Amino acid sequence: MIRGALDSNAYDKIYGAVHGISGVLGENFIELSERARTEEHFTERLSLSPAMFLGSCRVKMPDPVDEPEIYDQIFRTLEKMNVGAFFYIGGNDSMDTVTKLSRAAKSWGSHIRFAGVPKTIDNDLMLTDHTPGYGSAAKFIASSMLEIAHDTYIYDIPCVTVVEIMGRDAGWLTASAALARNEYNRTPQLIYLPEVPFHRTQYIEDVRQALKKSKNVVVAVSEGIRDEKGVYISAKEAVADKFGHMQLSGVGKVLENIVKRELHIKVRSIELSILQRCAGHLTSAQDLRESMEQGQKAVKLTEEGCTGFMPVIRRISDEPYRYEIGQVELAEIANKARSVPREWINEAGNDVTEDMLRYIRPLIAGETGTEWKDGLPVYVPIPHLNHAGE
Repeated sequence: MIRGALDSNAYDKIYGAVHGISGVLGENFIELSERARTEEHFTERLSLSPAMFLGSCRVKMPDPVDEPEIYDQIFRTLEKMNVGAFFYIGGNDSMDTVTKLSRAAKSWGSHIRFAGVPKTIDNDLMLTDHTPGYGSAAKFIASSMLEIAHDTYIYDIPCVTVVEIMGRDAGWLTASAALARNEYNRTPQLIYLPEVPFHRTQYIEDVRQALKKSKNVVVAVSEGIRDEKGVYISAKEAVADKFGHMQLSGVGKVLENIVKRELHIKVRSIELSILQRCAGHLTSAQDLRESMEQGQKAVKLTEEGCTGFMPVIRRISDEPYRYEIGQVELAEIANKARSVPREWINEAGNDVTEDMLRYIRPLIAGETGTEWKDGLPVYVPIPHLNHAGE
């Protein structure tokens, strides 16, 4: 998106709000255009740096009708800075924020154009084939699962390894674990997604059957799996955030303990946690390419006068993989979530189908030119980081 704005004749400055809408409310901005023009390799390194360079936030914006004074403050700040276009990057909650801003802009008669730019490893935004961030996270998960498989094969005794993967309401990330399978590795043998009710008794039977074929069983499980009543398996550990989303952890340990109690064999659990979203050294080249294209598309559309939209990917074919970048209205996306299609999960509910794998494979393709120094990857320094001793 920065590259798109730099190449544009419509904009001469690019500002970044530190910690999202919190930075706008607190007038905490960084000028990015000067750094991009004068700092060598800035945009290249930024594209490969983990997480969100400007920071993130968990602020739920009120409805403009209920608290108009907040929006008055935002529009006064943006008008003072002579902002012509406002791009808000993120997932479902971010699309909710920018939808409210876009709606308020019409009521306030603001000339500012608003665009939501997708970026979420959860891959659960509606009306787009997939979201930037997902392909790289899937690449990391599949690579980690293959490495875990190599480690489990060292044991000549029955053992089970449970790998907990992010996914509160959708199993896209967990499904990518199946890409680790190859001509010599069939793990993970079991995959459980939130889209299908989880039954503890069936889980134990699944593990028993898998152990008959291999001494080393690996289970991939989404953090958000639920029972037939819709209760999270890790419900005792869950708390809700400001958006009402359950903050989950511990399902891997729950499944570990079930196996330990029922089968009395060696078992361990692993939580990939934030590693799956911050492994910048293992980025998908295709994912990076598409994220840049969507950012550039967003800039181009605002130049043409569009507002209240999000750029989306429309898949044309799987093999060869072809796609195009389009746009949809933000109101059609905000506060909605896209689940893994039931037909992409096997009938038993403990694995994914070939259609699922055919969907993911192109998204993890290609390696990026990560820069290394002293044995470590080189990233853009975090601008708002408080350095120790200062």
